[in-house]
Amino acid sequence: MVFEGANFEKEVFSNLALGPELAANKEFLACEFKGCNFSAAFFSGTIFINCHFINCNFSNTKLTNCSFQGVIFENCKILGVLFSEINTLLLDWCFSKCKISLCNFNNIDIRGSKFLTCEIRECDFINTTLKGADFFGSDLLASRFQDSNLERANFLGARSYCFDPTKNKIKGAKFSLPDVLGLLETFEIKIE
Repeated sequence: MVFEGANFEKEVFSNLALGPELAANKEFLACEFKGCNFSAAFFSGTIFINCHFINCNFSNTKLTNCSFQGVIFENCKILGVLFSEINTLLLDWCFSKCKISLCNFNNIDIRGSKFLTCEIRECDFINTTLKGADFFGSDLLASRFQDSNLERANFLGARSYCFDPTKNKIKGAKFSLPDVLGLLETFEIKIE
């Protein structure tokens, strides 16, 4: 087992390959993970506080009941993760320059989340609370927003998003031209 013990503080983990192992009920405080491969790993009830993930692979990682407080994901590959299964109590996280694909953020409250200059492809945000979320500079190609609260969300510099503004709350959200025109696609009108 890679993580012997239950509590880790201010440790640096480099180039770990966890594989399909179970890492249950661990607590990581102010730890740094560099170039780690958590592909198909199973974190259950694990708490990450003030941790930094750099160039890590989270392909098909299971995060059941995991908690993220003050966590930064930087240049990470995140594929097929069911974020809908995380613990959102005290959630505070930031994704920067990450490739996030085929992930599920449905039915959770992730208000204030930051997705900065990320590729967010084919992800689902259905019935998701994203009040004050920041998607600055992100590419949201084929990602779905439906019945979500996007009030005061920042889409400045974001691109490739297309969702029905009548099926989401968008009061006070910020958009920039020309990408904001994607909100009109659902109305099947012609803009010349």
